[in-house]
Amino acid sequence: MTNDTVTLAPAHPDDLPAFKRELQEAFAIAVVAEFGALPDGPIPSDDDLDATFVHPGAVVLRIRHEGRAVGGAVVTIDGETYRNTLDLFFVSPGAHGRGLGRRAWFAIERLFPQTRVWETHTPYFEKRNIHFYVNVCGFRIVEFFSAHHPDPHGPGQDDLPGDGEAFRFEKVM
Repeated sequence: MTNDTVTLAPAHPDDLPAFKRELQEAFAIAVVAEFGALPDGPIPSDDDLDATFVHPGAVVLRIRHEGRAVGGAVVTIDGETYRNTLDLFFVSPGAHGRGLGRRAWFAIERLFPQTRVWETHTPYFEKRNIHFYVNVCGFRIVEFFSAHHPDPHGPGQDDLPGDGEAFRFEKVM
């Protein structure tokens, strides 16, 4: 019998280089499919990931299935407002299509039951992500960022493929 349990564990500092590489590989798929190549190195950059890992309130999690790392997430927990963010989330490409992302997301919700609102972002061209957040996880699109309405807290227009266009999602718990 197959164990369908997905578990979450804090990422060990020694695992962060592999975590970064796997996340960048997962993120590259849609960029390459949409634009033909990565613009100037991995997305997100190593420097951006390093900053995300040490951001105040950041929790770096490994997603595990059957004893293997199959993805990861970085969430930022605000212990005052309980308005928390899903900063990064990925399932390794070899593990796509098995419901592991769905189970991992709901495990994250259970891990932080005090959350009032979850927020996340994704580029406009990431149709797989948009489907996942809206149709699988129950998020709602609440804002669209573009050259006419830039994200005041996010990457600049030149920092993301597709002119920086992205959606902001919220899930009220």
